[in-house]
Amino acid sequence: MPKKTNLLEDPHGFSISLVLNGLLVGLAAGGTAIFYRLMLNYAENALFAVIDFTKGNGLLMTVWFLLLILMGILVGRLVAWEGMSSGSGIPQVQGEMKGYLNQNWLRILISKIIGGTLCILGGLSLGREGPSVQLGAMAAKGAAKLTGTTPTKERYMLTCGAGAGLAAAFNAPLAGVMFSLEELQKNFNSSMLVCVISGCAVSDFLSKHFFGLLPVFDFHLHSALPLNNYWLLVLLGLLLGVLGAFYNFVMLKGQDFFNALKMIPPQYRIILPFLLSGIVCYTMPQILAGGHAMIGLLDGQRPAVAVMLMLLIGKFLFSAFCFGSGAPGGIFFPMLVLGAYIGAVFGTVVIDQTGLEPFYMVNFITIAMAGFFTAIVRAPITGILLIAEMTGTFEHFLSLAVVCLISYMTAHLLKSEPIYESLLGRILAKNGLKENEGPEHKILRSFSVGAGSMACGQKIRDIQWPDHCLIVTLQRGEEEIIARGSTIIHPGDTVTALVDENYLGMVTESIQLICGEIQMP
Repeated sequence: MPKKTNLLEDPHGFSISLVLNGLLVGLAAGGTAIFYRLMLNYAENALFAVIDFTKGNGLLMTVWFLLLILMGILVGRLVAWEGMSSGSGIPQVQGEMKGYLNQNWLRILISKIIGGTLCILGGLSLGREGPSVQLGAMAAKGAAKLTGTTPTKERYMLTCGAGAGLAAAFNAPLAGVMFSLEELQKNFNSSMLVCVISGCAVSDFLSKHFFGLLPVFDFHLHSALPLNNYWLLVLLGLLLGVLGAFYNFVMLKGQDFFNALKMIPPQYRIILPFLLSGIVCYTMPQILAGGHAMIGLLDGQRPAVAVMLMLLIGKFLFSAFCFGSGAPGGIFFPMLVLGAYIGAVFGTVVIDQTGLEPFYMVNFITIAMAGFFTAIVRAPITGILLIAEMTGTFEHFLSLAVVCLISYMTAHLLKSEPIYESLLGRILAKNGLKENEGPEHKILRSFSVGAGSMACGQKIRDIQWPDHCLIVTLQRGEEEIIARGSTIIHPGDTVTALVDENYLGMVTESIQLICGEIQMP
């Protein structure tokens, strides 16, 4: 058997098939995310049409409140039917990547699409981007199951589907690629990168066909901020880090509030944000749904600082209340809207006090979006790429990097855990599981060696085992052999590996590929 330099990547088979799988996932995940985005667009348009039609008419407003209650009941039943459709969806994908969760892809698609559409129709302050990540991943999982692919390729396809879902939601393929690797996979390798790029490119092509070539946020910068004004970015980064940590704290407290409502059955608690939305519809409609109406206010003549602060606080509290209920919907888009308003308030004050040119306001708005996202999620590269794609230029890359790094460090020093990791920990605890606190937690896993496997006949040191594991013993019949680099693996052996539990899913599938029978793509 010829020696392979890399048993995980056969350049003539495995990697090429990953490109094809990526293209398939791009079609499935991109198509699903686009359908979801269209449904939410129609729902949001219908929402504001209803508000305009019913406002001022007591009878019609009462009917709308009754409809909101009905929508809350339906969404609650959907979440009770499929619990993993609750909330953003990104923590659920993370849990599946780590091997803790095994979601029912078809039930997730049905529940998330219907439930998310009803939430936006009801005006809840939730985003589509997190759900698009989960929907993309589940569409990819469905494609993997239907095509009967290997477990390793299925994992790659899940990662690819998550990135493709985000790419379709934002018209930002680079951000989709980086988010799937930086935040979900937390691991970079060439095969994974090729697969994800393929899927995100197809998804972005489809998305642009339906929604046009412009990104979701279309901000145009006049010029980069002068270097002698970078002290302002330091202040902005510190502010965003503190506010990002506060945001995470309040979002988790929102969940605690709803969990404490023991007198109300869980499936009926979602009615509460629908009722609050009914009040908001006729008092502060700008903060409804994802926040497109708020972003529209920042174009052209911007509101006064007092008005922006009122909208900022209102959106923040309404988002925390809606998300805390467990309704199907994310925090990604509302989070960026809040960051934009923090930047707008900061920029207005700075320009008034320092005499900076007014056109630098756009710089502060876009940079604050990236910095706020970084403080909350701890994915600085994704934040930088996302804003760069939104503005269509890398000219202000340095200013983005400065703010993102400072906000990142500030939130870390405040001991604020990344929001999606906190949410995953709560999901696991609810299901009787516990996520590991650090890489020092190891477990033993055993793998049978097939007669036609890549490992058969190889010395242990000649095999490129995955990271985060150590081969410790070989079981050969009744004999237990301490693993050494020179030990030759025989067919029928059982290989025992010490695995970092944080990477259990990835390592398990990689070793199964090495020790199992070779499957031709």
